[in-house]
Amino acid sequence: MDERGTGWRPMQWTGDALILLDQTLLPREERYLECRTTAEVAAAIREMRIRGAPAIGIAAVAGLALALRGSASTGGDWKQVLDDATRLLESTRPTAVDLFHGLKRARERVVDVAEAEEAARVLSQFVVELLERQWQIDQAIAEHGAGLLPRGVRVLTHCNTGALGTGAYGTALGIVRRAYELGHLTHVWVTETRPRLQGARLTTWELRRLAIPHTMIVDGAAAWLMARGEIEAVVVGADRVAANGDVANKVGTLALAVAADRFRIPFYVAAPLSSFDPGAPEGSAIPIEERDPAEVLRLGEAWIGSAETPVWNPAFDVTPGSLITALVTECGVVPSPDRAKIVALLRASSTAGEVGVRETERDER
Repeated sequence: MDERGTGWRPMQWTGDALILLDQTLLPREERYLECRTTAEVAAAIREMRIRGAPAIGIAAVAGLALALRGSASTGGDWKQVLDDATRLLESTRPTAVDLFHGLKRARERVVDVAEAEEAARVLSQFVVELLERQWQIDQAIAEHGAGLLPRGVRVLTHCNTGALGTGAYGTALGIVRRAYELGHLTHVWVTETRPRLQGARLTTWELRRLAIPHTMIVDGAAAWLMARGEIEAVVVGADRVAANGDVANKVGTLALAVAADRFRIPFYVAAPLSSFDPGAPEGSAIPIEERDPAEVLRLGEAWIGSAETPVWNPAFDVTPGSLITALVTECGVVPSPDRAKIVALLRASSTAGEVGVRETERDER
């Protein structure tokens, strides 16, 4: 099922509004938000009404376009407006590097523009380009990744990496989709993904729409499922890839990688080039977002623990590249990723300059 063929889009850009399917309400309610200001876009990102590294990168660029559109209608110093909007959007979520790459590329698009109205037009068109480009990226990743999976494969996936997370076809879940379309995949195991339950709420919702056979498990059951021989591959996404191949992704990913290594199960990471951060020499340099303890202590509106209970609630963890069977990118597959292979990938890719291959080479030295 292709969302472009069905008319369903989790993220749409009209030129004067960013329209988002509110992911905090799924699966019980499908409601769209209309964000017409930068502040509304920033709130949607911070509150995880839109989430997924590629999706929030595109949304952030739309936030800048809305800021300049407002500046064009009111006058004033549009470059100061651009700076203020950039700082606001940068403050929303620190780990997914797509957001920062998107903002940087957007600002580069208007560096030589003189008027606010023209700058707004340029950024509005850039949002359109990013949405279309994301389809191409996702589908390339899906093709490369599906080719790694044997016929009859049963896959485990973590968190949500589908259309909801990219605004297009999906990255890790895109691989699942394509493998199913090719007749290779027989079943998907979905972790619930505590504490915000992106797997339970979002991934199962997408899989139902796609009619792909699936079963949800609690996060703690994954290793036992592997030990029972019920999983032939693990496929997850990436919020940031360090220069040495370490990957930051939804918390719980590291535990899955350790278990997969123990039971000799391939562990694949779907990683668009926009998630690569050559400025982070290794995983320890990646900033890890820590969120409200109430996310852990509550299930919906029901408290499952005392509000006074101390909680540590990191949203992400870091998986060493040594535990990753392969990174799957739009430009191909990187087996057993390390610094030299990532340098070669970025140098060979058409977007090498955008993701900073020179910084990677400097770090390698």
